[in-house]
Amino acid sequence: MNKFFLLLCLIPVFGNCQSDTGQSQKPNIIFILSDDHATSAISAYNDRYKGIAPTTNIDKIADEGAVLINAFSTNAICGPSRASIVTGKYNHINGYYKNYQGGYFDGTQWTYPKALQNSGYQTALVGKWHLASEPRGFDYYKYHIDHGEQGVYWNPTYSENGIPVNEKGYATNLTTDFALEWLKNKESDKPFCLLLQYKAPHREWAPDKKYEELWEHEDLPLPDTFYDDYKGREQTAGDTHMTMDFFNRRDMKLMPPDSLTKKETRKWLDFGNNPNEVVLPNVSLKGKALKEWKYQKYIKDYLATIKSVDDNIGKVLNYLKENNLEKNTIVIYASDQGFFLGEHGWFDKRFMYEESLRMPFVIRYPEKIKPKTVIADVISNIDLAPTVLDMVGVDIPKEVQGKSFFKQLSGIPNTEWRQSMYYHYYEYPFWHHVQPHYGIRTDRYKLIHFYYDVDVWEFYDLENDPNELNNLIEDKSYQLLISNLKDELYSLKKEYGNNLSLDELRKISDTNFGGLESHKKK
Repeated sequence: MNKFFLLLCLIPVFGNCQSDTGQSQKPNIIFILSDDHATSAISAYNDRYKGIAPTTNIDKIADEGAVLINAFSTNAICGPSRASIVTGKYNHINGYYKNYQGGYFDGTQWTYPKALQNSGYQTALVGKWHLASEPRGFDYYKYHIDHGEQGVYWNPTYSENGIPVNEKGYATNLTTDFALEWLKNKESDKPFCLLLQYKAPHREWAPDKKYEELWEHEDLPLPDTFYDDYKGREQTAGDTHMTMDFFNRRDMKLMPPDSLTKKETRKWLDFGNNPNEVVLPNVSLKGKALKEWKYQKYIKDYLATIKSVDDNIGKVLNYLKENNLEKNTIVIYASDQGFFLGEHGWFDKRFMYEESLRMPFVIRYPEKIKPKTVIADVISNIDLAPTVLDMVGVDIPKEVQGKSFFKQLSGIPNTEWRQSMYYHYYEYPFWHHVQPHYGIRTDRYKLIHFYYDVDVWEFYDLENDPNELNNLIEDKSYQLLISNLKDELYSLKKEYGNNLSLDELRKISDTNFGGLESHKKK
């Protein structure tokens, strides 16, 4: 055999080897997902808290890559959004409609981590899973199992490959440490996909000890809509259990009497969850003063909790830099949905209103995404799975409902991209008494139908009314547009395969499927 022919034979072999830097040719993936992080609390999106609580490391990902300014959750609640993220499908297809009594995520179905694992990736999940069934498609997992898989901030219990493990410390720090430990010990000759999923900043917003007294002597500004009177939206926005009145004693960091049993302590801390359970501080306050005291406690704890998330993202970015992995690693930061930070007088999410619907999404991949890229297209959480697979060259099954936006990330306009998204929320009445609803959002308009025990339509012109205070459903000048939007909404429902009647939809809300926060066994 001549030397030239021998060289040709060897080229494909060497072509699949690692480079001199130790990087695999296929890009690595770190997908960091937090819980309930509002875009208004990320300085790459919003200046609201930039002066007091900047998110330096999240901003770094955005500055060195892309930020999606119109990314939306298709069902703004933890488990269902996560199910849509991993499957690329709506909840009526992946079967996981709600958190409370929502059943068990069907782990036998296709997910993008499974697809990556099957194509040669090492895969790991660390942190919050919150889908009731055991994770599949991961070589390693370690996820929160306390409090119905919500997890706790201090001294959490994890399931480590099926074995309960009690850990000591602060959850955000611990979860990052476990993720970095896995990165250090993984096989070096394979590309990897790490899902790093924080509990924070989910309720009850418990900061790390070093951040507990941040902003102690200053008042943070109230949102403009804090004292919303819900005019024109009395049966929907005006009938919830998520105003400042519904903070419990645990949220407000009040200490129970030492004499209580464990069961009594839990009941004492949960006081405030229900109507007419008014949590009072240790000083005499009432009316607006009481609401504003609760808001100040809430918002400071929330922002302090995020500070630890941002710190730990910095640790991950430093690890990549120190180990020469920056160029060949896709880094994503997102949240499963947004959150109300006092807007309309609320905390929590669920509604199709902007603060809840809008999810942060920033991504860095130096090989393909130019710094400071801004994507304004309407993106939804079902698009994340196909985009990740497209970026690494793994086939996307036809049954996946989302579409890849890798083209936009690469700086190429996508003229065929959808101009609207479909939303559907099912859980009622527990928690927070938010009416089930579905709707459509375009780049400017939003149409919502609330249907459980009301029949109410709402329409908003977001350009003229970004705070969604004026329901224009009866405005004569918009009737043709509203009619066209209804047609488009029903077309989207049909396209995505959700043709259930209102009675069938109500039955989903009523059904105890088992799973988290349920006494019904699998």
